[in-house]
Amino acid sequence: MIEELGGIRVFVSDSRLGDDRDAVQLIATAHYEHQAEWVALTAEGLGEEFFELRTGRAGAIAQKFVDYRMGLAVVGDISDKLAESKPLRDWVRESNRGRSVWIVEELSVLAERLGA
Repeated sequence: MIEELGGIRVFVSDSRLGDDRDAVQLIATAHYEHQAEWVALTAEGLGEEFFELRTGRAGAIAQKFVDYRMGLAVVGDISDKLAESKPLRDWVRESNRGRSVWIVEELSVLAERLGA
């Protein structure tokens, strides 16, 4: 579904991404079918492995969004995962400082950031 958040078209999806190839397909759908500039995915849809940085899955998926100049927002409460992993806390903090990949608790936070 398309949402207008902070003046930006965002493709909001609960798709499950298995790997970076799925990310490329989702980016194509968001861009060509919906003219979106950002994709918002639920934390649940990304699965546990995404948040286990040693698997490389988060990096590979995030890199595809950067490569294709499509913003990625991971939406959901991941506080339990952050409490268990310093590398994940560091990655989330650095991602949220950038302009391509953000991890936010809810869509309203994404709307605020996009509108700023």
